Amino acid sequence: MNLRDELERRLSRALADAGAPAGSPALVAPAGRPEFGDYQANGVMAAAKQLKVNPREFAEKVKAAAKLDDIVEKVEVAGPGFLNVRLKDEFITGRLAEVCADEQLGVEPSEKQTVVVDYSGPNLAKEMHVGHLRSTIIGDALTRVLEFLGQNVIRQNHVGDWGTQFGMLIAYLERLAIREEEPSVLADLEEFYRAAKHLFDTDADFADRSRACVVELQSGEQGSRSQWEYFLDQSLQHCEFVYKSLGVRLTRDDVRGESAYNDDLPSVVEDLKKAKLLTESQGAQCVFLDEFKDKDGNVLPVIVRKSDGGYLYATTDLAAIRHRVGELKADRVLYVTDSRQALHFRQVFAVAQAAGFAPESVSLEHVAFGMMLGAGRTPFKTREGGTVKLTDLLDEAEKRAEDLVRLKNPELAADESRLKKVAHAVGIGAVKYADLCQNRASDYVFSWDKMLSLDGNTAPYMQYAYARIRSIFRKEESTPAYLPEAGRNSKETSRDRKGAGIIITHPAERLLAVKLLQFPETVRTVADECLPNVLCGYLYDLAGAFMGFYENCPVLKADAATRAGRLALCELTARTISKGLGLLGIETPEQM
Repeated sequence: MNLRDELERRLSRALADAGAPAGSPALVAPAGRPEFGDYQANGVMAAAKQLKVNPREFAEKVKAAAKLDDIVEKVEVAGPGFLNVRLKDEFITGRLAEVCADEQLGVEPSEKQTVVVDYSGPNLAKEMHVGHLRSTIIGDALTRVLEFLGQNVIRQNHVGDWGTQFGMLIAYLERLAIREEEPSVLADLEEFYRAAKHLFDTDADFADRSRACVVELQSGEQGSRSQWEYFLDQSLQHCEFVYKSLGVRLTRDDVRGESAYNDDLPSVVEDLKKAKLLTESQGAQCVFLDEFKDKDGNVLPVIVRKSDGGYLYATTDLAAIRHRVGELKADRVLYVTDSRQALHFRQVFAVAQAAGFAPESVSLEHVAFGMMLGAGRTPFKTREGGTVKLTDLLDEAEKRAEDLVRLKNPELAADESRLKKVAHAVGIGAVKYADLCQNRASDYVFSWDKMLSLDGNTAPYMQYAYARIRSIFRKEESTPAYLPEAGRNSKETSRDRKGAGIIITHPAERLLAVKLLQFPETVRTVADECLPNVLCGYLYDLAGAFMGFYENCPVLKADAATRAGRLALCELTARTISKGLGLLGIETPEQM
């Protein structure tokens, strides 16, 4: 059961029964201050305003109409017309027993959809750099969450593998007479690109050959195409190394680059013409939609073919939409790219819908994000002012994490293999969590000290909270019957765990219990609104609730009945933290 959705449904019905306008939402949210309740309904005042009645008096009518006796202890009218809702303790404990028995932790599948997620999208002409980090890890987290909710997720890595720069790279491969058994020259893609660009700018003959290679590639000439495919293979090997280091679930099967849509571009333009959407402007073929105007009121064009016959990103993106809707049968398409492309995607989506490439039933969503900045809120660069390679950043993260683990846990440091594994989990987790815990629309300042801190809303703090809980069971030196074991079926597990008898005897115990029940609604919010930071915030609050519980409620020293129930709360908290971090693509070491 998604508690918030259930309360929303029932209280919205109560609003209607009390005379609110049709469709008035209850606007249920977790309470900000638990001493006043577990949830708060904020929609009464808006409905009362529409009815032009006293909000508190109307709130009393809604309260009287609400049918909540099976799950709610009391409903109180507060402030100018809020409804504070406090759950029954017996409902909480009964629901917790069900969640303990559920591998999904109470998360029910949402309505089945095919969701295409376009993310990462590096340019294969260069190495991946920090500019690719946010798209890659935000997209990966969203795909994990959507799959957890039972969605049919199709990953699409829309790599830059086409365009005039590839003629230059092919010509340079020819110049060096690269053979497949001699790939070392491509070990540093940045250096390879810079060397090719320098030749292009300084050698007229080389520039001419580069342009000729573009023509050959576009016409399908076998030699140029073979060199192009070889270069792409070497580039993708680099990307795969980065994805493996990051723990990102992208493979070559997910790659569908710009080149895949090249043959469809003339058809896109022709279909736009048939839909009477094309206008010629200064020799270019454009779509003008009245909803897009500049500050002077001039309609902004969407150029789909230049005056020289070339195509643009908009044309490729329109072809991609046709493929995703027509071939992949997408119900929802997410584009995880930076916020500077917001206008581009608004225009492309509008053109696609106007042309019938995507019906209104298909949700096209730009999942925009801000920039990762360096000190002083300046662009994140190397000391020399160059772009930071993603491999260098990840190597530095693991090195710093290893230093941290050696300092904090000398015993673990004695086991070199285990140390490396923990350092990888902590270092990569720190980089990912530091990004994901931000509202994606915001810029954020990259800070090693902050992201590797064991205090505050960081991955190491969350990983340490998990490891601390696991240490309780190492002290316990036994596996209680209600804990999950391989080979048990769900009914057996449910019966055993209910035998643990979770009871609520302390406010800190209750706070933790309610927070655990809010995991399903949190996951659903992340999926609906594409906001991984909501899950980070939840996990941080959960860890804080657990620390309060652990400080106030003895576990191993409690009497047998109380001890069993508290151990069950500990186990469920550990499972929830592990699952939550897993949905963010972050590992949880058993020890730190």
